[in-house]
Amino acid sequence: MRAAPSPEHDARRVTRLLRCYPRSWRYRYGAEFAELLLAELTDRPRDLRRTVDVVRGGMVARLTGAGLTDHELPPAEQIRADLGTVGAALAVIASLGVAMLTQLATSWQRASGGPATAAVGTLGMTAAVVSFGALCLAAVGPIGWQLIAATRRHRSRIGQPFALAVTCVAVLVLGSLHFANHWPGTGGTGAEHGVVPGGLAAFGWASTLSVSSYWAHPALLARFPPAELAWMAASPVAWTGVTTGLVTMTRRLELPAAVLRYLGGLAAAGTVAAVVFLVGGASWVLARSADQVGPFRPGLVDESELLIMALALVVLVRAVGGISRARQAMVSAR
Repeated sequence: MRAAPSPEHDARRVTRLLRCYPRSWRYRYGAEFAELLLAELTDRPRDLRRTVDVVRGGMVARLTGAGLTDHELPPAEQIRADLGTVGAALAVIASLGVAMLTQLATSWQRASGGPATAAVGTLGMTAAVVSFGALCLAAVGPIGWQLIAATRRHRSRIGQPFALAVTCVAVLVLGSLHFANHWPGTGGTGAEHGVVPGGLAAFGWASTLSVSSYWAHPALLARFPPAELAWMAASPVAWTGVTTGLVTMTRRLELPAAVLRYLGGLAAAGTVAAVVFLVGGASWVLARSADQVGPFRPGLVDESELLIMALALVVLVRAVGGISRARQAMVSAR
């Protein structure tokens, strides 16, 4: 007959089971849930159904926190969770869209003329980039102020994602500035078509250098300088770090209701900019016209980027819908 598990063993089991739930959930409900689990383990040390239920609940909590289920959180928590999802979706759309835009900007620099579909795509995506930049600036003020206030209160939960985001931004900026000098559009003869300023196009090209079809051609990839190959591998990690840090920080900040409603409005505006980005890219990639030749001809990588952007837009729209419902609930409760 097996000996009854020790209290230390039960405590370790509870800790492992709690890891199924997101950190924000554990921060709010973890202590109470741990006591309940310990009591359950004392009465019934082994229960497969209980373990399955806890794991399933953790998965639902994580999906709900990402805005991917129909479960509703309290309005303030729902907005924080959906804002994180909005940030991640916009980051995907912006990074892939910038990669497409810099490809077009390079094409305009290297060619004396281009198809009308490329011109429409360039103008549309340029407008979207400007809109994204304006929305980011509009969000910096209130989030920055709340971040300073949280730091003064010694909120270590904010410090880690903030440090991650700042470090990855520094790596991304410094690396992009360095490799921007290798931009293939430098010295091109088609500068009169430069809707996108050369410096910004070079920076965008360097920051999204990893989005390349060369990965499917090892022989061609081997011709790249080792430093550039290292940057192609490191830049996606930096992008991921920036997104993860900002999303985590936003979800952990205890933002006032007024700030949450304001950021919800910015998220809705971001959806419009994302749609413009997608339409601009689609007008070029899906045109399939005979005048799409040379550097203006989209390839499989562009089609894949467009598909991923479309999927990210679906997630974005769903999250913004959750924010809208939560904002209405907050107004009704006032």
